[in-house]
Amino acid sequence: MEYMAVKNESRVSEFILLGLSNTPELQIVFFVVFLIVYLLTIAGNVLIMVTIHVNSNLHSPMYFFLSNLSFLDLGHSTVTIPKALVNSLSQSKTISFNECMAQLFFFHFIGGTECFHLSLMAYDRYVAIRNPLRYTTIMSRRACLYSVVSTWVAGFIHSLTQTLLTLQLPFCGPKEINHFFCDVHPLSLLACSSIDFNEAVAMANNGSITLGCFLVVFISYIYIISTILKIRSAEGRQKAFSTCASHLLVVTLFFGPCVFIYMRPSVTFSADKTVSVFYTFLTPLLNPLIYTLRNEEVKKAMRRLKGKSLFQGGT
Repeated sequence: MEYMAVKNESRVSEFILLGLSNTPELQIVFFVVFLIVYLLTIAGNVLIMVTIHVNSNLHSPMYFFLSNLSFLDLGHSTVTIPKALVNSLSQSKTISFNECMAQLFFFHFIGGTECFHLSLMAYDRYVAIRNPLRYTTIMSRRACLYSVVSTWVAGFIHSLTQTLLTLQLPFCGPKEINHFFCDVHPLSLLACSSIDFNEAVAMANNGSITLGCFLVVFISYIYIISTILKIRSAEGRQKAFSTCASHLLVVTLFFGPCVFIYMRPSVTFSADKTVSVFYTFLTPLLNPLIYTLRNEEVKKAMRRLKGKSLFQGGT
C-alpha cells in the first residue's frame, strides 16, 4: 500500500506531445494539410456508408463489411487528428494523463478491431469465390452480424490489455512524448521503472494478432487466386482480380506499418512519425478511394445517389 501511494503521488498529471515539428511555419503547413485530409476522410467514408445504406442492391455481406470498415476508418482518424490539429496551432501542446490514456485505448480499440475486420473481409471473399453456391447460406445476415460484433469484442480485449499494461507503469517525469499522439512505445520510454515485462506481453499480444490476422488473409488469398485462375471467362477473372486487388492493397497499407511499429521493442526510429502519419492520416482516406475507384457497383450507386439528390433539389 505504501508503494502504491508513493507511485500515485509521483505520477505526472499531464504530458506534452512534441508533435511532428517545432518550426512554426511547418506547423501551419501541417495544420492545413491534415485538416484537408481529415475533412476528405470524413466526406469519403460517410459517403460510402450512406451510399451502401440507401441502395438496396448493395445490401450484401461484402458491402456490409465495407460500410463497417468505413466507420472504423472514420473513428481511427478521429481519435488522433483533432488533437494533432489543435496542438499544431497551440503553444502548450499538453494532454492530460486521463485524456492520453483514453486516446491510447480508443486508438488500439479501433485499430485492433480493424485488424480483425480485414481478416473477416478476406474470409468473406474466400467464401464468395470458393463456394459461390453456398455463399448466402454461410454468410447469412446473422453470421455477418455476429462476425462483426466478434471483431469489436476482440479489438476491445486487445486494447484493454495494452491500456492496462501502460497504466501499471509509473510516470514521474520526463513528460515529453516524442510523438503527435499517445501510443504504447512513446509512453513506455517515459516510464520510471523497467518495461521488460510490458514489452514482452505487448509484443506477444501485437505479434499474435498481427501475424494471426495476416496469415488468415494470406491463406485466404492463396485459395482465392488459385480459384480465380481456373475461371474460364476472361471477364470473370478480371472482375474477381479487381475486387481482390483492392482488398490486398488495403491490407498491405494497414498491416505494413503495424508490423514496423508494434512488432519490435520500445525504441525510437526516425521513421516512426512518418509511418504513423501514413496509417493514421492517409490510410483512412485512401481506403474509400481504393474501394470506390475499383468497384463499379459502388460508383454506379453513387451516381444514382447524386442523381436523386439533384432531382430532389430541383423540385
